[in-house]
Amino acid sequence: MGEFVRLEVADGVGTIRLDRPKMNALNVQVQEEIRAAATEATGRDDVRAVVLYGGERVFAAGADIKEMADMGYTDMVKRSGALQSSFAAVARIPKPVVAAVTGYALGGGCELALCADVRFAAEDAVLGQPEILLGIIPGAGGTQRLTRLVGPSKAKDLVFTGRFVKADEALAIGLVDRVFPADQVYAEAVAWARQFTGAASFAVRAAKESIDRGIEVDLETGLEIERQQFAALFATEDRTTGMRSFVENGPGKAEFQGR
Repeated sequence: MGEFVRLEVADGVGTIRLDRPKMNALNVQVQEEIRAAATEATGRDDVRAVVLYGGERVFAAGADIKEMADMGYTDMVKRSGALQSSFAAVARIPKPVVAAVTGYALGGGCELALCADVRFAAEDAVLGQPEILLGIIPGAGGTQRLTRLVGPSKAKDLVFTGRFVKADEALAIGLVDRVFPADQVYAEAVAWARQFTGAASFAVRAAKESIDRGIEVDLETGLEIERQQFAALFATEDRTTGMRSFVENGPGKAEFQGR
């Protein structure tokens, strides 16, 4: 458990909780603690799905600018790879991941939310990539994951201008998937995650890998990725259990063991 980031596990759901007052600024220590929490969530069999959460007031307001202000080119050459890979550790969690976004999710905070599979936002949430206003660009996946999510035109608008996006617009452009009253966001995210605690975990993992890898390649290669993942699932106990249960009891009644 890190000083500012911890993994809390309850009933099969792991919450990666950011807790660096006041705004969850993402300094180097926080970035590395995010990596550690993501790695732990990946490896724990009792974690079947993950919620990213910054608390009731703020998700994460961005990078620690005071820390970055004194860094030069050579400093950032050394650090930028680790910055990206710490966030990639979240994106590569082979389980469903939902971001519960309250308050501000700006810069690195928005980029962290982009690493989730889905994003739930509070009605008063504010998202954006304002790095251009500091004379830089997003450096933890913002130009890439945002573009893949909302399309190049909308991504360019947000990145070029650095403007903030409120929850209603974020929902309209596909930056977030659902909007709830602020006091319900975390509970709704946990409820979404909890539906996977009894799922066929290797099938969910294969689905996530097929989608994530498939969007990076041409259709023919993507179909081959899908074919291999599909065939591999016939080696799992859950596939046997699921098909037997379907034949004997109808759909949706199988009790999977994650094997």
